[in-house]
Amino acid sequence: MEVMFWISALFAEIVGTMAGFGSSTIFLPIALFFYDFRTALILVAIFHISGNIGRIAFFRHGFDKKMLLRFGLPSVLLTLAGALLVQYVSQPLLKFILGVFLFLYVILFLWKPDLKAKPGIRNSLIGGGLSGFFAGLIGTGGALRGAFLSSFNLEKSVYISSAAAISLAVDITRIPVYLSSGFLPKEMLIFVPFLFLIAIAGSFIGKKIVNKIPQKIFRKIVLICVGLVSVKFIYDGITFWLNNHR
Repeated sequence: MEVMFWISALFAEIVGTMAGFGSSTIFLPIALFFYDFRTALILVAIFHISGNIGRIAFFRHGFDKKMLLRFGLPSVLLTLAGALLVQYVSQPLLKFILGVFLFLYVILFLWKPDLKAKPGIRNSLIGGGLSGFFAGLIGTGGALRGAFLSSFNLEKSVYISSAAAISLAVDITRIPVYLSSGFLPKEMLIFVPFLFLIAIAGSFIGKKIVNKIPQKIFRKIVLICVGLVSVKFIYDGITFWLNNHR
């Protein structure tokens, strides 16, 4: 099972890099087939942080300081709120919430692949807060973050570095909360260095082959796959609720 988990992690990072998603959008649903929600949540968060560190190192001269403050501050604050709520919400409900979030995300971006929010301070605060809260609670907020940040027409290197810096701040905020809540079993600490190495390798491979596949077609395929997984999570959540309310 562990071998399949590592292969899935590499696959998720490659696909996430090629399709333009954060790896957590791909990897968290897959990780839930191997581990319970809380364990999967922290493993994916640790995996996710490696890619962000790499992007920041490469595009470190392109930060938009105003954007980091307007978008990053509410992201961090609401991430903390979402992360603190995880231990008080049942795992079947969290999986159901994740399923609904991913399903709505897939439908929205299949319908309007170029969807962008209107630029402005208000939407920066709203986008930062919402993406941070969902990242803390269900482990994936990059889709919302990307939709809001892309509306500001930032230069590519500025967009990548700013998004990575905000995402890194979110990961640094939520991981200690997950650890203090006991989400990572001690016997799985050995996973941490492997998660870092696989994330870097997957990102490198994804960047090498990204130009060989039509981006729009591949992105739709990934969205459909994520959608199928989200339907299973929604079904599992409804089934669990029905079985416990008979």
